[in-house]
Amino acid sequence: MITKQKERERAIKLRRKGRTYSEILAQIPVAKSTLSLWLREVGIAQKQKQRLTQKKREASFRGGEARRRQRVEETRAILNQAEKEIGAISKRELWLIGSALYWAEGSKQKISNVAQQTQFSNSDSRMIEIFMTWLQDVIKIPREDISFELYIHETSDAKKARAWWSHILTRDEKDIRVYLKRHKPSTNRTNIGQEYHGVLRVRVKRSAKLNRKITGWINGICNHWGVV
Repeated sequence: MITKQKERERAIKLRRKGRTYSEILAQIPVAKSTLSLWLREVGIAQKQKQRLTQKKREASFRGGEARRRQRVEETRAILNQAEKEIGAISKRELWLIGSALYWAEGSKQKISNVAQQTQFSNSDSRMIEIFMTWLQDVIKIPREDISFELYIHETSDAKKARAWWSHILTRDEKDIRVYLKRHKPSTNRTNIGQEYHGVLRVRVKRSAKLNRKITGWINGICNHWGVV
């Protein structure tokens, strides 16, 4: 009993110095419920309260960092496994992929414009590269029949963006025509920062018939799965 009393007095002294329960338990090996009972009426000074608050913040930060690292590791593992699941892609599969991409992001012919040429626009450079591979390797469009237009906000670095797309496309900068979009102060834009390079439009010359053909491919995909 004397030993317990000494431990209690020591625990109270440590608490008044601003020590956390974990720090006290490391020095006084008792049940946490016992320690809580000993310290429930122990008051501590403002300085010690600040220390405890800081300790809680640090513990919370460490916990958050640990969870973040775990999410990063899990995400990396998922991505690696998913990439392996794709495996090799055949020309036919690329043909279907390109048709689906155009269905999502390409310019379609309408009754009001039956002469719409084949145009594909996106800000994702990887999507543009896949579409370019589709055009040249699958559809066999000559390099000289493909032109490019860059649409970018006038407040952005258009020169830098043009050079960036030139590198991605392995084309001269002069092959990319730039159009500046007027800045609207009232618009809350999220496409800003180092990762913003504008929207690139890939245009195929004399390609109204190709556009109709792509529409037929899209219809074929829908018909295969019974989609009206």
